[in-house]
Order: sequence, then structure tokens, then C-alpha cells
Amino acid sequence: MNPFSTLGIRHDIVNAITELGFENPTPIQEQSIPVLLSGSNDFVGLAQTGTGKTAAFGLPLLELLDFEENYPQALILCPTRELCLQITSDLKNYSKNMKNVNVVAVYGGANISDQLRQIKRGVQIVVATPGRMLDIINRKAIDFTQVQYVVLDEADEMLNMGFQEDIDSILSTTPDDKKTWLFSATMPSEVRRIAKKYMTDPFELTMGTKNTGNVNIEHEYYIVKARDKYAAFKRIVDFNPEIFGIVFCRTKIETQEIAESLMKDGYNADALHGDLSQQQRDKVMKRYRDRSLQLLIATDVAARGIDVNDVTHVINYSLPDEIENYTHRSGRTGRAGKTGISIAIINSKELGKIRHIERTIGKQFTKAEIPSGFDVCEKQLFALIHKVHNVEVNEAQIEQYIPRIMDEFKDLDKEQIIKRFASLEFNSFLEYYSKAPDLNISGDDRGFERERGERGDRPDRGARSSAGYTRLFMNLGSVDDFTRGDMLGFICNNTKISGKSVGKIDLKGVFTFFEVEDSEVNKVIEGFKSVDFQGRSVRIEMAGDRDAGSERGGAGGGYRGNSPRREGGGGYRGGNSGGGGRREGASGGGGFRDFSGKRREDRGGSGSGGGRREGGDRRRRI
Repeated sequence: MNPFSTLGIRHDIVNAITELGFENPTPIQEQSIPVLLSGSNDFVGLAQTGTGKTAAFGLPLLELLDFEENYPQALILCPTRELCLQITSDLKNYSKNMKNVNVVAVYGGANISDQLRQIKRGVQIVVATPGRMLDIINRKAIDFTQVQYVVLDEADEMLNMGFQEDIDSILSTTPDDKKTWLFSATMPSEVRRIAKKYMTDPFELTMGTKNTGNVNIEHEYYIVKARDKYAAFKRIVDFNPEIFGIVFCRTKIETQEIAESLMKDGYNADALHGDLSQQQRDKVMKRYRDRSLQLLIATDVAARGIDVNDVTHVINYSLPDEIENYTHRSGRTGRAGKTGISIAIINSKELGKIRHIERTIGKQFTKAEIPSGFDVCEKQLFALIHKVHNVEVNEAQIEQYIPRIMDEFKDLDKEQIIKRFASLEFNSFLEYYSKAPDLNISGDDRGFERERGERGDRPDRGARSSAGYTRLFMNLGSVDDFTRGDMLGFICNNTKISGKSVGKIDLKGVFTFFEVEDSEVNKVIEGFKSVDFQGRSVRIEMAGDRDAGSERGGAGGGYRGNSPRREGGGGYRGGNSGGGGRREGASGGGGFRDFSGKRREDRGGSGSGGGRREGGDRRRRI
């Protein structure tokens, strides 16, 4: 008998979750499900991300609701679109053997008309992000007066994202006698206030100690000089050939720069940040889930709600400003009982922050040494040999080629073949790391290091100046669903030039400016002569007057933009061709200032370092 049956879950649900691989309940499920099935208590559950909270509240809801009735009986609020879709998918999978179960996902970035139609057809469970839910309530398009259960999932994250007022407004439309179930990884004072305001004598369940990290996660830190941060980060990645990780940065500009530099250096990486449309975000996440990406570079806000299995490493390229966010970050690995590693790359002045995190999560960090070039080469070589040894041979398909292969190798003995084969990959690492310096900070160095010196928290953009580059125009842009990473791949794939030959990419609304090395200009223009994109010919021209016109007023012209708020047409403060960013520079736009008000170069985007690091040039895929 499946242990879930003993918790009081009906057989048709147990059969569904058995097919999904649920064999034994996690601790939070085992202890919370019997309490929630009683339906008589408000509930507060504290447990880390990845411990199975969705099933902990989802399975009892499916038991308690009346699916013969077609009105909203349960409301689940969560912080992000990603988590909203994940919870909705899980509930549908749990209830696939049940009849008349209607679950609707309500979130921003999607067509609200479709969501309104689904609600109108009838729904028992609404899973929503606060902003879009409040919009629908204000349209008087939903009635929550008969809601019996409200679930606040990842409550601490919702409050960190500024949803306090929205949550208050939403809950004010629900009955006073409803049951409220609150789940959170941490219990800051704001979450405690919500519990006090909306709950009556709640049953509290804490798995582990409050704010502690997952016991299956190892925590490491590396101390480097600021100017060596990107080089050290790449060396850590190279030392872990099978890495499947999430890299956290403080700002969306930093995520874009790191991702672009990694792509130019040949890594399978992309960025996830707040400037992406829902469609772009979904595309990045699909590639990550499919493992065609091995490194996802993200901000804290963009990564909230990500639920991806088997993440091996979380890398803190920049430590979070709020200590609680470290717990959320590290919780992306070591999920469902598996192990994981959380790495922090810091300068010596951030040691105090590490000690604070240690006290908060109740676990000690291990100080690690940045591997030498020799160590990386050795690790990569034996990873390759291990992969070759374990590769599955398709005998039927390869059989026809064996005679030609054997003929090619007839003058080589076994040892020579092995040496040559291993050298195919190994030589590039040897060349790249032949003169790799020691990036570890000795005791004597630490007193002289500046906290953020030489712009070292970002890739070395000084290695890629505009000298030696030509600026080109392309008639595709962000409205064609391109990110800068997509555009880089589009250029390289159609021209067969190296990513290192591409400089700054300035992505606008309906067009793009990009730089290429002078020696590659003709190759790029020739490469795109016969290229179509969704039925349109791709046009490449020298930037020339187009560039000057864009800086004066964007695609729509107009020094001040097309609207009183300078939101359209570009303008000297930036903005896309179709509508910029509230007069302070749009996501793809140029602009002298970003949303934070800090002065920026008028370069239309983050730019990136890329290029050479630590020695020789190389291209590789991990």
C-alpha cells in the first residue's frame, strides 16, 4: 500500500501521484496532510523550498472541495508566474483521475481575456499571482464570497516583492470564516503580522529550525580579488564538468552581462531577469529544463518560483543584500532529498556577511581554493574519458561506418588512437590554462583589495572596446521575441563567425545595432544576404545615419519621444522603438539613466566582456 493512503488520501489521487513517482511522503507532507484534512484549523507551515509543499496543501484541497459545484472554493496566492503555472500543473496531475476538477492559473504577462473566459466557465481552484488577481477582482469578474480555503504559498517571497497591500485587498473580498493556510521558508516579522491578522489560533508546523538551510546542501566560499571574479567563476565552472546550475546576480544588468560573456566564451548559458517578456522567459526556462542550458544567470526576483529538479550548484556571483534571500537561493539545489552545493564568490570584505549567513542558517561554510589550471585540465580530461567509457553505442546505426573508421585508423595502434582522441578536447584546455595565474588571495593581498575595485564584479568589459569594430544595423529587434543572447546566436549561426567577434549588441524594438570586428564585416553582410526570418528578408546595413537618428529620437523620431511622459519613440533618454521605459531608459533602449537613477553610458544595453580570460582564446560547450 502506498503510504499516502494511510494519511487519508483517496485511491484515485494516490494512483495518480504513484504514477508521478510519489512513493513516500516528505516530512512536511507526512505531518501537515492529516492536520489539513481535518479542515478545522488555520495553518502555518515553515519548510524550505523543495520539500514538497505543493502536495502538502494540494492533496488536502482535492479531498476537501466539492467538485460537483462550479464556483471558486479555494484561492492559492503565490509570488511568481513560474510558481503559479507549476502549482496549477501539479494540481491537474494529482487530480487526473477525478471528474469535473477545474483549476485556473491567473498571472500577469498572459492574455487576461483567456483567463476571464476560463473563470466564467466555472472554477473551483484559482491559482494566482497577487497583481493579476487584484486586477480581475477590480473588474468584478470573480466572486470569492464562498471561498473556503486560502493558501499563501512562499509568503515571505510575496512580501519581499512588495505584495502586502495587494494581499490585504484580495483577502478582504473573502469570507471571515474561511481557513487560511500559510506556507513559507522563513518567518520574518511581516509574515508573522499576516498570520496574526488573518488567522485564528493557527496550527504551526516547523520542519527543522526557522530560517535554516537544507541539510543536504554543502556551502562553500571562494575569496578573490574583484578584478579576478569572472575568471575565478569560469574556472569553478570548468572544474565541475557536469554542472547544471543557477548563478545569482544582484541586478538585471549584471545578469545580462555575465550571460552574454559566457555565451561568447562558448558556454551554454542565458539570462533570466525582469525585462524579459513572458514568452521570452518561458523560452529560457524551457531550454533550461530541457538541459540545453547548463547555466541560468538570474536575479532573485526573476528566479522566485523556479522549480527545476537536479540542479547541482547554486553560485552566488554576488551575495544578496538580504540574508533571507541566501536561503531561497541555496534552496534551488538539494531538492527532494538530493544533495547540492551552494557557492559564494566574495572579496575579503564580505567575510563578515558569510559569518552572518552561517549563524542564520545554522551551517558552516567551507573555505575552498580556486583550482589551478592544471587541476581544471585534469578534471576535464577524466570527465571526458568517463563519458566515452560509458557512452551507449548504437550498433545498428554505426555498423555501416565501421569499415571506413577502421581503415582511417589502420596505421595507428590502440594507444595512439586513445592519445589523439583525448587530445581533441584536452589540447584546448591545455592551451587556455597554460599560463593561468593563481587566483587565490594570500593573506598579504587582502589588505590591499578594494571591495569593488576595477569594476571587477562584472566581466572585463575593457577587453572589448569599440576600437577595431564596425557598428551594423539589422531590421529585427525585441518585438520579434529576441533577447540579446538570442541575437548573438542568430548572428553567429547565420554567418559562422565566432561569438568573440561580436561586440556590443544594442537591441531596440523593431531593429538592432550590433558591433563586429572590422575583419568580419563583409562575412556578416554576405552571410545574411539570403536569410529570412518568419517570411521577412533580414537586412544588414552599416549603422551610419540610422544610428545617429536613433540616438536623437529612436525609431519613432522625436527628441522628447511621442508622449508627454516620453514613453514612446525613444528620445535622448532612451526607450524602445515602440514604447520605452517610463522616461528613464527602456530595457533594450540606450538612455543615460536606468530605473535606479544611476548614470549609465548611452550604449543601449549592458554590453559585455567576453573575449579572452586568463590566457589563450577558446570556444567550448559544457
